[in-house]
Amino acid sequence: MRGRLNNLILSLLSAVLLSASWYCHLTILIFFAFVPLLLAEDNISSDPGANRKLKVFRLALLTFVSWNVLVTWWVYLIQFGKMAAILAFVANGLLMAIVFLIFSNIKKRINKSWAVWLLIPVWLAWEHGHSLWDLAWTWLTLGNSFAFNHQWVQWYEFTGTSGGSAWALFVNILIFKTIKNYPSLKIYSKPILKIAAAIILPVLFSYLMYALRKPLSKNATDTVIVQPNIDPYNDKFELGFDVQFKKMLGLIKGKVSSKTEYLVLPETFIIDNLDEDQIEESEAFDLFNDSLIKKFPRLKIVVGASTIKFYRNEKDITATARKYEDNLYFDYFNTALQIDSGGIQIYHKSKLVPGSELMPFPALLKPLENFALEMGGTVGSLGLQKERASFKGNNNTLGVAPVVCYESVFSDYVTGYIRKGATFIFIITNDGWWDDSPGYVQHLNYARLRAIENRRQIARCANTGTSCFIDELGNISEPTKWWQEAVIQKNIYPNKELTFYSRFGDLLSYASCVITLGLLGFALLQRFNKKA
Repeated sequence: MRGRLNNLILSLLSAVLLSASWYCHLTILIFFAFVPLLLAEDNISSDPGANRKLKVFRLALLTFVSWNVLVTWWVYLIQFGKMAAILAFVANGLLMAIVFLIFSNIKKRINKSWAVWLLIPVWLAWEHGHSLWDLAWTWLTLGNSFAFNHQWVQWYEFTGTSGGSAWALFVNILIFKTIKNYPSLKIYSKPILKIAAAIILPVLFSYLMYALRKPLSKNATDTVIVQPNIDPYNDKFELGFDVQFKKMLGLIKGKVSSKTEYLVLPETFIIDNLDEDQIEESEAFDLFNDSLIKKFPRLKIVVGASTIKFYRNEKDITATARKYEDNLYFDYFNTALQIDSGGIQIYHKSKLVPGSELMPFPALLKPLENFALEMGGTVGSLGLQKERASFKGNNNTLGVAPVVCYESVFSDYVTGYIRKGATFIFIITNDGWWDDSPGYVQHLNYARLRAIENRRQIARCANTGTSCFIDELGNISEPTKWWQEAVIQKNIYPNKELTFYSRFGDLLSYASCVITLGLLGFALLQRFNKKA
């Protein structure tokens, strides 16, 4: 009974440490957060009693569901998503618990002291795999915790966020093995110094990179961001677009000039479900063209829109398409547009939020899509596009990565825009769904990591939340306040160079997937050999 209570306490302690790492700049706690759970798992695995797997699973489930609730509780604030939020907490915690159990079983089968290190590739493979499917929810990727101390991880330009996950797990395992192998230690002992070095040396290397890197300073690009602050629940999809457009014109008066290169407006600023085959005949295009483009020919407007696309050929019909009439189908899209004197460029948001923008696995679950949450003026699954795209600028010398809201959470995914020629990252979002909660703060800080990974400056435009500029080192400037109308302006600087991470992608995660598949194959082979 005493051992069971101790393991329960250890499980809850891990949940608290994991959660605290996301708050109040307590990132340092991520290096200790897995230690209690590893100790509990070791206690259970060392006990010859029955139900080892069930005991490990239950403790892991408690840890990971608690972590999900304590960090992402704000998902519950979405008015149409109370039950979906509860399901998300449980489902994500359940998946994490299964992954931890897989690690525990592999470790048990290998039965060597070094096998605990296999948690690193198994967990990294899980994080990467979880970013690829329709139920993707990478908010709690371990490396994201360093967004709140971005000076520690300037080396993300080589590893991406998975490097932070590997670092955190490495230190946790080192501490776990030290506790297990050295029950009584002095503060200045060799094992303690190893732990300190494992934490401090990467931080020092990062600060050295931070100090030595020369800031971008060529080809200043005058950019204006508008935060219109329109309530997404009560006004945004009820007020006419012309009313919201006039409000925007009033806000930017005196801010946009003949020198302005970019005007950035938030996600779904245009709410009229524009037909993509006839955008240039739409009222929205006429308003932008007559009020801004004709007056400022060099201006490029990057704006979010709700659009639709019709399919008249059967071969073009997608899994998310809806029937309009006989032999005619269409898709809704959450779209980013670039409007300028040369015409219109289009990108469709393609990392969609499960439950509100996407009914997972639409090809299989098409009949259930009407049960998807209503959010942003549409019901059911939105369409997407397979490839990233960057908006081209003057003489193709500038390029904008049009990252729409949730997409900014996906580390490896964003590199796809950079390889398409993006010299800036523009994030357009609508963070008002979550009220004044940690949700929009976490979302904002994750953008710092995208800047560091790709060494691109970011213009972040929110309908409300925090709009700002972020430099290539992850520093935020000109941040707006929650629930306030605002216009901010700054010269930003392009960068054409590809970082190691931008060029080659998430090599750590790719390698971890290969290793984990090999480990699973080994575990299955051992199981079949025993049966034989």
